Amino acid sequence: MGIKEWIIPQDEVFFTLFERLAAVVVLASYRIVDLVDDYTSVREKVQQIENLEHEGDKITHEIYEQLNQTFITPLDPEEISKLASALDDILDYIKGTATRMYHYGIPETDMHMVELAKLIQLSVVELEEAVKMIRSIKNPRQIEQRCIEVNRLENLADDVLSHAYDDLFKSNDAIAIIKRKDIYEYLEIATDKCEDVANVLSDIAIRHS
Repeated sequence: MGIKEWIIPQDEVFFTLFERLAAVVVLASYRIVDLVDDYTSVREKVQQIENLEHEGDKITHEIYEQLNQTFITPLDPEEISKLASALDDILDYIKGTATRMYHYGIPETDMHMVELAKLIQLSVVELEEAVKMIRSIKNPRQIEQRCIEVNRLENLADDVLSHAYDDLFKSNDAIAIIKRKDIYEYLEIATDKCEDVANVLSDIAIRHS
C-alpha cells in the first residue's frame, strides 16, 4: 500500500479526485467568462484554459487508474466512469470554445457568448456543490435540487442559442456566420454536458440514499 493510501482511506480517494476535477472545471468556467467578457490578451487566456483542460485530463486519468486498481469502490464502477467522463467533457467543450475563438480570429465577442459562458459558470458551481455532497449522502434532496437548477440553466442556454441564431442570420457575411455559429454551439454543448453530469449525480443520489 502506498503513502497516499495510508493518508486517504481507499473509499475516500474517488470523492477527493472528483472534488479536484470539479474544482478545475469551475476554474475553467471562470476563465471562459473572463475571455468572452473581456476579449483582450486572448492567447494568454486561451493558454490558461488549455492548461486547466490538461490538468483535468490528468485527474480523469487518475480516476480511471484508481478504478482499475480498486476491487471494492464506494460507488458503482459505471457511475464513477460516467461521472469522470461527463466532467471531463465540460472541460473539453470549454477549451474547444476558447481555441476556436483564437484560431478563427474573431475580432470581438457578443452578448450571446457572454450569456452562454455565464450559464456554464453558474451550472458548474452548482455541480461542484453536488459533487461535494456525494461523499456522504445525508440529504439526496439537496443534490437533486442542484441538479434541477442545472437543468433549468441548460434550458435557458437553449433559449440564448435560439436568439443567437436569429441575430446571426441577419448577417450577409457567410464566413462570420460559420465561425460564430460554431462558437455558439460549443458553448451550448458545454451546458448540455453540465446537464449530463447533473443526471449522473441525480442517479447516484437516488441509488445510494
